[in-house]
Amino acid sequence: MELAEVLSLGRTPLGERRVINITGGTFKGERLSGRVLPGGADWQIVRADGAADLDARYTLESTTGALIQVRSQGLRHGSAEVLALLAAGEPVDPARYYFRTALRFETSAAELDWLNRVIAVARGARLPRAVQLNAFEVL
Repeated sequence: MELAEVLSLGRTPLGERRVINITGGTFKGERLSGRVLPGGADWQIVRADGAADLDARYTLESTTGALIQVRSQGLRHGSAEVLALLAAGEPVDPARYYFRTALRFETSAAELDWLNRVIAVARGARLPRAVQLNAFEVL
């Protein structure tokens, strides 16, 4: 997913509140592929311990034109050094930090109705101005 600049709302009682708008992207899998539509966002809280609680909602459009809403909730954390590199937009090997999400899907497309009954987990990588998720259906 392609991302806009981080918009920080500052420190709140829960931590630093941030919004990161999703501007586009693509997805590809065994049963489904297409594009990420602009307009979603990740609403984050960066906690006092540096961990980021992630809460993203966005829309996918399959190659057949079906729309799928995604809700992704997760956690990203690492050493202070790694988090500083990520914040500076530097590339960091994803093995050096923890970035996991749980995904739920919602669609009205009859051919994709199976997605309405799926929970997936993903391992993420934070790239400069993008996020890459490798998602897997939990069986």
